[in-house]
Amino acid sequence: MATTERERELERQVAKLQRINAALIERVESSNLPRTAPYAAFEHAALLAEQVRERTRALNQTLHELRASNRLLGEARERAEQANQYLVDAIESITDAFVLFGADQRIRHYNSRFAEFWRPGGIEVHAGMTLEELRRLALSSGLVVSEQLKQRQGRTVYQLHDGRWVQVNQRPIRGGGRVFLYVDITELKRHEHAEREHALAQKSRLLQATLDSLSQGVAVVTPQGQLEMHNQRFSQLTGLEGLALPLALTELSRASELVDPADGQAVLAACERRLSDGRVVEVRGHPMPGGGQVLTYTDITERIRQAEALAERERWIRTITDHVPAMIAYLDRELRYVFTNRVYEEWYGWPHDLLLGSTLGDLHSAEHCARLMPYLQRVLAGERISFELPEQNADGEQRVLLRAYVPHRDSDGSVIGFFVLIRDITEQRRTSEALHHAYQNLEQRVRERTAELTRVNAQLREEIEERLAAEGQLREAKTEAEAANLSKTKFLAAVSHDLLQPLNAARLFVGALVEQEMSPANQELIQQVGHSLKDVEALLGTLVDISKLDAGVITPEIVPFAIRDLLDGLAREYRQVAASEGLEFHYVPSSALVSSDISLLVRVIRNLLSNAVRYTPRGRLLLGCRRRREGLEIQVLDTGCGIAEEERELIFQEFRRLPAAANARDRGLGLGLSIVDKITRMLQQPVRVQSKVGRGTLFGVTLPYAQRVEAGERRQAVGCVAGRELAGRRLWVVDNDPSICLAMRHLLERWGCQVVVAESEERLAARVSLADGEADALVVDYHLDYERSGVALAERINALRQEPLPVLVITADHSRELRQRVRELGFQLLNKPVKPLRLRTTLQQLLAETPLEFVESPNQGLRR
Repeated sequence: MATTERERELERQVAKLQRINAALIERVESSNLPRTAPYAAFEHAALLAEQVRERTRALNQTLHELRASNRLLGEARERAEQANQYLVDAIESITDAFVLFGADQRIRHYNSRFAEFWRPGGIEVHAGMTLEELRRLALSSGLVVSEQLKQRQGRTVYQLHDGRWVQVNQRPIRGGGRVFLYVDITELKRHEHAEREHALAQKSRLLQATLDSLSQGVAVVTPQGQLEMHNQRFSQLTGLEGLALPLALTELSRASELVDPADGQAVLAACERRLSDGRVVEVRGHPMPGGGQVLTYTDITERIRQAEALAERERWIRTITDHVPAMIAYLDRELRYVFTNRVYEEWYGWPHDLLLGSTLGDLHSAEHCARLMPYLQRVLAGERISFELPEQNADGEQRVLLRAYVPHRDSDGSVIGFFVLIRDITEQRRTSEALHHAYQNLEQRVRERTAELTRVNAQLREEIEERLAAEGQLREAKTEAEAANLSKTKFLAAVSHDLLQPLNAARLFVGALVEQEMSPANQELIQQVGHSLKDVEALLGTLVDISKLDAGVITPEIVPFAIRDLLDGLAREYRQVAASEGLEFHYVPSSALVSSDISLLVRVIRNLLSNAVRYTPRGRLLLGCRRRREGLEIQVLDTGCGIAEEERELIFQEFRRLPAAANARDRGLGLGLSIVDKITRMLQQPVRVQSKVGRGTLFGVTLPYAQRVEAGERRQAVGCVAGRELAGRRLWVVDNDPSICLAMRHLLERWGCQVVVAESEERLAARVSLADGEADALVVDYHLDYERSGVALAERINALRQEPLPVLVITADHSRELRQRVRELGFQLLNKPVKPLRLRTTLQQLLAETPLEFVESPNQGLRR
């Protein structure tokens, strides 16, 4: 088409040139030039003819080029038509609806699927339609239900009237046009919808399972007061099963007393509701972001019962501690009083309600708190301390108090409070000061007598009679010194008895309380009190023993005995101790005969074994003997931390402990090895130490061999065999201390015994018939009121009866004479303070009629 127009244009130009040429020739021929210029005209005509020929040649060249271009254009038109057919075929072969818009936004090309897409809406698609026209027709015809405006990467999703989904992808092309591709994504949308429904159902099931796994009842309430969701625990608490949801709370409240119709009106604050069956349920509301609330129902019946039981246990503890002759209190980390006994409240003159919940600073003066603050900081740091402090009581009397602070730790080892144990030691201090003053006076008198004796000796040759008089005065001074020394010994014995007497009652009360069923928290508290009393007992016994050893009032009793009599019982005892600490214990028995003081040697070996347990965090212990030429060496080996060489001489000093003693098991004061050293030196059987840091330690004590053991000399150092149970046994207990009588009655009744307690022989006779009353055993205290003896009391009672009763004598006296007398009478002896387990074992032995003698553990004191 373009070639034809071009040819016509060229033909018009050629015709125009021909007309111009004819006009020029005619003009020349008809011009009015003079006849005298023919040559000029001819020349002009020739020039015009040449120009015409040039123009004709150029025109012919142009016509030739035009024909060649026309031929090329025809070939190009054929190829274009072929390419256009290819494009149409390609568009038709596309499986999705396809349409091409030009730069004017009108349809240029589309396939049959595009036309079929619009046919259900009654729309006939043709070339030249605009994009806006198609969109308007699609919405007006109802073919497209909705158009999702969320576009991503040029994609738009339409929902059709027949439920199908179509995704339209568009892309601009060069020249300003656009290509649209309509893809049917119905199956994909159905798959996504199914997956979404499945995920929602899975989440719903997980949510319901989560709610059902809760121990609390859970109910979801809408802002309109409708029950939307609940768990199984809610159904159990309300007693309603198979509820049809949603359900109004007003209707639910008619069927269950747990639901209040007002619960759906506002967010419910925490409250307790008591049901008719005795249960107590705590109801609490939790607001939701979109309105409504989540109600939680917690069955707190057990918590209420435990609180009531805890209050009952607290009353028991208070009953027991109120009879302990010591001030007992417990303070938390904020120095707030949590517990005090009656003695504590009476000493300060404060009412019980004022003490509990008040801080130390609220009740005491700033000066008193400042004096206590260094000790309080130490105990809150985890240190156990004991110190003396003068203080005025409620009557304004100045007294000296011995305070002991024991930290209380939680399961993580953090200090959450501390126990306070206070004893009034004013009289003991006064007695000690009086004894010290008497000792100083004695030294002064000895110096005076010595000076006088020196002067008399200078005059011996001249004044024989004066010398005899001076010697008499010297003997008198010596007698006074010995009397003073004996007075000191009696004072130590009296102090040990006075201190161990209340501790004995406290240990028995704690033993009775441990036998009762209680919560783990109360059980731990009682165990802590027991540990504290045990520590105080060990401390007092150790200090008294150190004083006796330093004073030289202990005389060894060297006798031959079989070493197994000493070690077998210790092995049985410490096998259990080691097992409780997670350690292995090995014992190698021996049949050798040795000579020594068996009771003092028991103390030495026991201290070495306790020391080995304390400094061995893991591993094993070994107790055995090794025969040597000079004697039998008793060896105690451990795999503990070991002792450095520079420390081996220092460990036998008083109050000296290794750095490893900082562990939680160590409660010692560093006196055990000091006592071992003093006793072995007294026995002239020194201890040998061999150790390697990180590997362990060996302690050895060498004893001389003995040829034989005389009849009657062999005795059992430590041991017990199982006897019959105590349930149903009838026991008579005589002790002049009412608190000990009360504690013994509580403890023995917990073991199932039938107990009759009395403070004297007269009161016992008033309650039972001494001659023919039914009883299985008699338990008596050695020291009774009015200088009476429990041994004599037992002898008088057995003299009245046809069958004598087995007798257990309890005393704080460790003398050899008393032990010998009790042995001759066939009684059994138990030293104070009495451990509940030792008392039970001894009574079993006594009632089983198996003779057994105990040499007490090291914290029971040393005999004279």
